[in-house]
Amino acid sequence: MKALKVLKIVAIVVVMCVVAGFVVMHLWNWLMPSIFGLRVITFAQAIGLLVLSKILLGGFHRHAGGRHGWKRHMEERWEKMTPEERERFRSGMRGRRGCGFGRPVETSAEQSAQ
Repeated sequence: MKALKVLKIVAIVVVMCVVAGFVVMHLWNWLMPSIFGLRVITFAQAIGLLVLSKILLGGFHRHAGGRHGWKRHMEERWEKMTPEERERFRSGMRGRRGCGFGRPVETSAEQSAQ
């Protein structure tokens, strides 16, 4: 039973790699020659491009924790904080709403006073 499950997973991974290779190949061959004057690539080159991009940009590490791993991590950090650290964290996050990147948002009254 376990061998069948492993075989299914391997088959799914192979199919996904083949589909991704064809998608990359067709997108490259559709866009890159006409936009940048580059050459057309083969399926093997598309797979190589996928592997290269994974190495350079993503690595081959496992993503522990799944989609909600960051939430669990932040909950653990929150539990370890003292009440003073929590308040300092809250006050620092208040200025980060929107695109301010930590700068406090000026109100219209503050802007007109300048």
